[in-house]
Amino acid sequence: MKAKISSPDKRLFPADGITKLELATYYERVAEWMVPHVRDRPLSLQIFPDGIEGKGFFQKNVPKHYPDWIRRVEVRKEGGKVIHPVVTDADTLPYLVGQNTITPHVWLSRCDRVDQPDRMVVDLDPPPGEDFSAVRRAARQAGDLLREIGLEPFAQVTGSKGIHVWTPLRRRADFEEVKEFSNQFAAVLAARHPEELTTEFRKAKRAGRILVDVLRNRYAQTAVPPYGVRPRPGAPVATPLEWDELSDSKLRPDRWTVKNVVRRLEAKGDPWAEVGSAARGTGDARKKLAKLAP
Repeated sequence: MKAKISSPDKRLFPADGITKLELATYYERVAEWMVPHVRDRPLSLQIFPDGIEGKGFFQKNVPKHYPDWIRRVEVRKEGGKVIHPVVTDADTLPYLVGQNTITPHVWLSRCDRVDQPDRMVVDLDPPPGEDFSAVRRAARQAGDLLREIGLEPFAQVTGSKGIHVWTPLRRRADFEEVKEFSNQFAAVLAARHPEELTTEFRKAKRAGRILVDVLRNRYAQTAVPPYGVRPRPGAPVATPLEWDELSDSKLRPDRWTVKNVVRRLEAKGDPWAEVGSAARGTGDARKKLAKLAP
């Protein structure tokens, strides 16, 4: 590990006894599978200086004390600019843990073309107490619609409450185009399953339905990446799935943690290892989706 971890015995997950050094070691161990999914993307870091039982915050700008070997990228924001850290290799992730980072959230675009995303994400957000079988079913329904319009779905349990369904894109459309496309996708999906799904953000109007959330498909928004650790008890991990695992009744959003996901990876490898090869443009998909609009 290139980074020296200060206060290595600090418990970032106090109830689970997981220290800063143990979390840094986790990210070092999963780097061969995780780095391809986060490399060259601007990061927004979710930081907990006193562990997850204390107050956390998101940090975008790179502090001045970061070493020169941590790559930076300057991106525009309204009224100015932001200089984000960027993962380039296996050493970056443990260093960020040394700065009390739990989760490195990533942009859906890469640094060389920050305006053109190569991922679209559909977040299936269940209401409190929802049976997870309904979320698994919603993910399969989202996948069916993506395939119907010529795109390839990839499912990931979030380590929190729901499932993210990703699809890789060719870098042709800009964020504004992908935003409109994702909005239309969510509308069609919810209209097909009105008793189960909704695009209504006001909780009072969801009537117990699963929210089809596509807000991440906008410039400067982020998503939890594969193998990112969530700041929740048990240190659950956002974990990519084989598609047929969505039919597993034992599946839970926090089934994998820093203590068991490496065994899964060593046994099965990363099911998203070739995700980039499935990238498609949105042009034809947009035309097909328009014909399905309610």
